[in-house]
Amino acid sequence: MTAVLDARHEDLSARLGGLALPSGGWSAPARAEAFARLGAAGLPGRRDEYWRYTDPAALKAPEPVPAAVFNDGDEPPLFDGIDRLRLVFVDGVFDPAASDDPALAGVTIERLAEVAGRAGHWAAGLYGVLEARGQTPVARPFAALNTAFATEGVLIRATGRAARPVALHYRHADPRSDAILHHCIRVEAGAALTVLESGPAAARFSKVMEVEVAAGGRFHHVRAQGRDHERRAMTHIFARLAEGALLKSFTLTANGILTRNEAVVELAGAGAVAHLAGAALGDAAFHHDDTVFVTHAAEGCESRQVFKKVLKNGAVGVFQGKILVRKAAQKTDGYQISQALLLDGESQFLAKPELEIYADDVRCSHGSTSGAIDETALFYLRSRGVPLKQAQGLLVLAFLAEAIAEIEDDAIAEDIRSRLEGWLARHAR
Repeated sequence: MTAVLDARHEDLSARLGGLALPSGGWSAPARAEAFARLGAAGLPGRRDEYWRYTDPAALKAPEPVPAAVFNDGDEPPLFDGIDRLRLVFVDGVFDPAASDDPALAGVTIERLAEVAGRAGHWAAGLYGVLEARGQTPVARPFAALNTAFATEGVLIRATGRAARPVALHYRHADPRSDAILHHCIRVEAGAALTVLESGPAAARFSKVMEVEVAAGGRFHHVRAQGRDHERRAMTHIFARLAEGALLKSFTLTANGILTRNEAVVELAGAGAVAHLAGAALGDAAFHHDDTVFVTHAAEGCESRQVFKKVLKNGAVGVFQGKILVRKAAQKTDGYQISQALLLDGESQFLAKPELEIYADDVRCSHGSTSGAIDETALFYLRSRGVPLKQAQGLLVLAFLAEAIAEIEDDAIAEDIRSRLEGWLARHAR
């Protein structure tokens, strides 16, 4: 055990070599506490229970592995047909010239870089708070590192229904970029907000999003992680929902060498609803990990986890999902499904679904499957004149449909479907 702890702290010391802890302002106490959590835990290794399927070496290395900048000129920008307010970050730095005026969204939007040094801010009650709660019972040191060192991100406060979605677009320009972003979002009682995210962001990308949804609030989140083939990313969503609040989050991931998305959601108020979904498509050097922890802490709450992965040419998919139902959370409705479609014999799907239930009046289920394309369905389509590659594409889209159905906005869902069709067309060659 001592040797393992020493290795964790040696890795941490190396990772922190080029970082300076920001000081001053309302964010300083949260940063100091996060730094202390990080120092106590160190950085994870393959012996850690929740890292046994994913090697964190590239995420904790002192320098990022260079990643070639991918030219995505053959497709228009994602969500381009959606009426949204666009905020652009290039290698983790806000680009005002490429962004819209934040005032046009109908919500309060500020940059962490501009307000973190001031004395007092509404985000002081949120920044690092949900991340700290999410460290129990599983330590998440990469999130603590982000809280301690992030200097850029957006702080969004919605007090009513937002006039339009807020779209965070991440551009990757430097092959050696190492971006850290931290977003804080508060949706007040009865308010509604949609946040869209797209783009590869950097060669190595660390992002934390803390979301607090007050009573009756509605938060919708749709993101598409960019097509850069060599990128590596570690993202976290920490959310807490009050009575009657709703959160829906969907993630599309296509390509990339390493992506780990963690979601930690607490249903703290009666009747809260959280739906988390994802569709991942990988070819060859692709490792994609969804790690989800949903806590039911109040009565009559609903959660859904729907994650689908399509893998080929040796790609690897991971799903680790847990539903924790506390004693007070009677009448819980929890649903979890993780499935993989393996398009060859070399790809792998590694799943660890979990239920931990302390209430006695609940309805919870989980399931996990992996397999090849249904030959009977493929034969049916081929017998009716559908070409082989087109038939396979149709079956893949049908497989992913349950995850895409979690997107409420029809226009956004259709944009996602069109990108999936594009990926299938490119990789059918």
